[in-house]
Amino acid sequence: YETLQAFETEFEQILTNAATKEQEQRYGKIYFKKPSLIRWETTRPESELLLVGQDVVWDYFAEEEIAYKYPVDKVLSSRTMIRFISGQANLKEDFVIENQGLDQGLIKLKLIPKNPEPNLVLAYIWVDQKNFLLKKVLLVDFFGNGNEVRLTNLKLNPVSENSLFQFHPPEGVQVQDNTQE
Repeated sequence: YETLQAFETEFEQILTNAATKEQEQRYGKIYFKKPSLIRWETTRPESELLLVGQDVVWDYFAEEEIAYKYPVDKVLSSRTMIRFISGQANLKEDFVIENQGLDQGLIKLKLIPKNPEPNLVLAYIWVDQKNFLLKKVLLVDFFGNGNEVRLTNLKLNPVSENSLFQFHPPEGVQVQDNTQE
């Protein structure tokens, strides 16, 4: 991750409710460009665009015609999936790491946060044993809910314009600005 300048990948996200065992699956594409530009496009079952730009984060729901605007530092400072996908999570400083061995040909690491937060009390990552690139992440919150993301069709260092990481709300979209909080 330290040597990568950019990547794009398809993803499958599985959200598991610990209480009901219900699962929701989402599919789409993730684009990343250093230092911390991210475009996370969910295409199914519903369209959502999460865009981490240089100055702000946008979360846009086209069907609801609403966009939420957040400060970048707030999003990147919390322990979320975005930090893992973008390589911002500091494994050695933030976690006790346990090597779980091989799991379906991937190295599985158990990550126990040194300072747990309600949205992250345990994590697992699976990396390719040849190039050590991330293939799967599972984050578990205080309630035992799971957020798993599986990455496929990874393209390293694709050429992507900075405009891919910019968002301008379409006409008529309600914007909820959370950057002043």
